[in-house]
Amino acid sequence: MDSKTRIAAILFDKDGTLFEFGATWESWARAFLLRITGQDLARATRVGRHIGFDMTTESFRPDSIVIAGTPAEIVAALAPHLPEIRPDLLLDRINEEAELAPQKQAVPLAGLLDGLRARGLMLGVATNDAEAPARAHLAGAGVLERFDFVAGFDSGHGAKPGPGQLLAFARAIGQAPEHVVMVGDSIHDLLAGRAAGMKTVGVLTGLARERDLAPHADVVLPDIGHLPGWL
Repeated sequence: MDSKTRIAAILFDKDGTLFEFGATWESWARAFLLRITGQDLARATRVGRHIGFDMTTESFRPDSIVIAGTPAEIVAALAPHLPEIRPDLLLDRINEEAELAPQKQAVPLAGLLDGLRARGLMLGVATNDAEAPARAHLAGAGVLERFDFVAGFDSGHGAKPGPGQLLAFARAIGQAPEHVVMVGDSIHDLLAGRAAGMKTVGVLTGLARERDLAPHADVVLPDIGHLPGWL
């Protein structure tokens, strides 16, 4: 893609991009696993291994399904080990606990987003989280109204690494995909951006390393606070 292509909009991943991944989802995982196992730490530890979470260190493996997967994929990984909970109820509990998860902003979001909007850029969020928790997290940070579009895996556009959410954003704002930048912390985000025909920017506020993201990104930045300088 021509480096001088006009940029009209930026589409952000949520977890690991707008918000630091570890600070949010490590707390979620511990609380969620204890809740669904009736506060049985030993069982929570065993179940946690199936989603790549270590209860002892309170950390995720780099290949954890939670990092880039959807809540439905997390349910599929957990359901065989929690036969007493119907999958639909398990999904409800994932989303309920997700709405309560503490959010640590990767950078102060309000000022950054206002600065981007002042440049005339339209902004969106595409996440593999469910839409309702995503909106709750953005509202909790006081920035929901800065976005022209918010989609989750359950919004009817599919999930990343498929390009459906990204193309839906481009349609919603009336822009060709080549005028949109996809910003994310995972390979899923960047593959989705490439599949949609967008520019791709990787950030290092998730669990992926620069060498993981670089082959799929036009640029890798430390965090989204470096976007204005790159633009």
